Amino acid sequence: MPPHEKPVVVPHDPDWAANGAALCSRLGSVLGPSALYVDHIGSTSVPGMAAKDVYDVQVSVADLDAAAAAFDAPLAALGFVRAPYLRDHVPAGREGDEDPADWAKRYWSRRTADAAPVNLHVRRAGSPNERLALLFRDWLRATPDAVPAYARFKYVLADAVADTGTYAEVKDPVVDLVGVVAERWAAETGWRPHG
Repeated sequence: MPPHEKPVVVPHDPDWAANGAALCSRLGSVLGPSALYVDHIGSTSVPGMAAKDVYDVQVSVADLDAAAAAFDAPLAALGFVRAPYLRDHVPAGREGDEDPADWAKRYWSRRTADAAPVNLHVRRAGSPNERLALLFRDWLRATPDAVPAYARFKYVLADAVADTGTYAEVKDPVVDLVGVVAERWAAETGWRPHG
C-alpha cells in the first residue's frame, strides 16, 4: 500500500472473489505470456475476511527485471504506477537463512477514480515470497475458524495507526506467526503453490 494512506478495514464483500478473478483474467491478457501466473491474493481473496477494499494481485514471472520492463507500458495504460518497493519483508527467524534477493519483487499500485484500487506484486516464480503469499491465502481459506480472529486484529490495528506504512510494519510479525502454522499445514496436507 502507498505508505501515506490511512488503512480502513471494511466487512467482507461477497463480490470480491468474482471481481478479483475478473481482474486477474484481465491482467493476464494484458501482460501476456511473461505473466506465468496471475493470482488474487491478500484478504479480499479469503471468504468471510474483513479487508481494506483494495485488491492484492500477485503476478509470477521468470525474471523480475525483464517483467518490469515489459509490464510498465501496459500497466500504465490501465492506471498503474510503479513504486520503488523492491523487496518484501523477510519473516522473523529466516533473515540469516535467506538470500535477500530471494525476497525481491516489483510493485505497482492503482488508485484512480474510475477503477478498483489494486496493489500489484510481481514476484519470481518459485521464490519464497511468491510461495508465502499463496500459502497465507490458502491456509486462511482452509482454516475458516482463524478468519474472525485475523479480521479482528486488522480492525483494531487499522483504528490504532495513522498510515499504511505503520499498518504493514505492525502486521508483519503476525503474518510471520501465521506463516509458521501455515508451513506445518502445508507439510501435513502436501500443499503446493499452484498445485
